[in-house]
Amino acid sequence: MTLSPVHMSVEQLIEFNAAWNRHDIEALMSFMHANCEFHAVAGPDLLGRSFIGRNAVREGFMLAWQTFPDAQWVDGNHFVQGDRGISESTFKGTRADGLRVEARMVDVFTFKDGKIAVKNAYRKDRPAFKS
Repeated sequence: MTLSPVHMSVEQLIEFNAAWNRHDIEALMSFMHANCEFHAVAGPDLLGRSFIGRNAVREGFMLAWQTFPDAQWVDGNHFVQGDRGISESTFKGTRADGLRVEARMVDVFTFKDGKIAVKNAYRKDRPAFKS
């Protein structure tokens, strides 16, 4: 996938989402800026758990699949305006204890040089359930 050198597009966010659903870490990282950040939906800090830098972001992305091996992000709606973007979707995944999470979520993006510099994830706090 070749990214625009200056701007991100809705089509690129759709491809980024597809890479998440394929659990394709190399494709995901190809969308990320050299100086990237990922703020996960949960964690001890104001922004959840933050992963700063390419190696840490890679680990954070892979942790999502380790926590939810069947993770999928479906029913996506994507928006890009200048150097900001939003992806809204339904997250579905099963934890190791067999409990399932299904909740609407958004990713708020900041773009730089045609890549994703910041991915800040938010998800509804819906209780897990047995499927």
